[in-house]
Amino acid sequence: MTAAAPPGLAALVAALPANSVITDPDGMGGYRWDRALDASAGTPLAVVRPTTTEDVQATIRFAAEHGLAVVPRGAGSGLSGGSSALDGCLVVSLDRMRSVTVDPVTRTALAQPGAFNADVKAAAAEHGLWYPPDPSSFEICSIGGNVATNAGGLCCVKYGVTSDYVLGLTVVLADGTAVTLGGPRLKDVAGLSLTKLFVGSEGTLGIITEVTLRLIPAQRPASTLVATFPTLTDATQTVIDITRSMRPSMLEFMDSICINAVEDLTRMGLDRSAAAMLVIQSDEPGSTAAAEIARINELCEANNATEVYSTDDPDEGEAFVTARRMVLPAIEKLGTILLEDVGVPVSRLGDLVDGIGEISRRNRVTVSVVAHAGDGNTHPQIVFDPADTDQQKRAEAAFDEIMRLAISLGGTITGEHGVGRIKRAWLPDYLGEDAMALNQRIKSALDPQNILNPGSVFPA
Repeated sequence: MTAAAPPGLAALVAALPANSVITDPDGMGGYRWDRALDASAGTPLAVVRPTTTEDVQATIRFAAEHGLAVVPRGAGSGLSGGSSALDGCLVVSLDRMRSVTVDPVTRTALAQPGAFNADVKAAAAEHGLWYPPDPSSFEICSIGGNVATNAGGLCCVKYGVTSDYVLGLTVVLADGTAVTLGGPRLKDVAGLSLTKLFVGSEGTLGIITEVTLRLIPAQRPASTLVATFPTLTDATQTVIDITRSMRPSMLEFMDSICINAVEDLTRMGLDRSAAAMLVIQSDEPGSTAAAEIARINELCEANNATEVYSTDDPDEGEAFVTARRMVLPAIEKLGTILLEDVGVPVSRLGDLVDGIGEISRRNRVTVSVVAHAGDGNTHPQIVFDPADTDQQKRAEAAFDEIMRLAISLGGTITGEHGVGRIKRAWLPDYLGEDAMALNQRIKSALDPQNILNPGSVFPA
């Protein structure tokens, strides 16, 4: 601790190891926001930094006894305001719980929630194994946060998302009970599928303290193809044509705003005149990869690509992948952003991208689009100046219209970032009255006091 604990916290401080509780305002400042920078974030009563499941249990029991809200936090890289602090809450930061153990026989990893995605990848690689989910922020995002939002990433078009790799969990419930669900077994149908219930629950049903993850053999070296297009329609039609018959290991989309923002940052020679760029990889073995890349090349050219370039050099290919991963920090240099995470069936990708363009023009705000195009998950980024009240209102109007456009196209309001606090208002319209009521019933059954991340996903 960096300051004397308020009298009411003495019992919690006594129950935890030394230096587990922060009450100093300056020390708590960095724990108030995630990367969404939610303007409504409050000031917590304290920040708790546990190192064991038992520490989390003691914290939750204290919160339940005193009716305190608990906001779980991983690495703070979330993009939906899901770990924004509330006034008078306990922020439970899992950043000190970072152990990772790999069992190469069962091809599983046992990870604490504060371990970075990159930590798990590195531990798996030591045994010739691979953990596929790879958000663009994989170097700084935590496994706990990935599980809480069911994160995807650049390889999800072929290899799936986080839920496809979670075999088991230890979860601390709202009364302080710790339950272990699943485990290092590939087949297990005993009881209800409760493990899946907690994946994507954004800390509203329990706090995850350990995760059993499925690993697979190391990925084969990938061949990379980059194509630029004169129109958005040409690029999105290419995505549809590719996914009709192939499943590349990566199929990413960047519009002109993204291309130019990344080029400003990297000076790597991207085509500033292109309306869109696709970054595609195939990790099929040998001649199969060559055939797949050749077929993709044909489809790009048939859809009027202005340039198609392919390479088998891993470093050269990784440079293009890095350019794709840098889109968010590059766009952030243009101004404050409202980041969306809408997804549609791949067949409606063109309608979504074109609709976003119309919304951008109508509201007179800049909206860039980057996408995991192979599965229809897009990240529109609305750029605005918060000092300009009128521009901020137009940005918020565009945010609303993009949400409603995605729903009208049979899509979702979030593909991988989660609902959090920022997208909560649109959830009832997306789910429908009956499904929303069912969600609320489950929340109420597991958290009757509504102390677990209140206001995130569900009304406060």
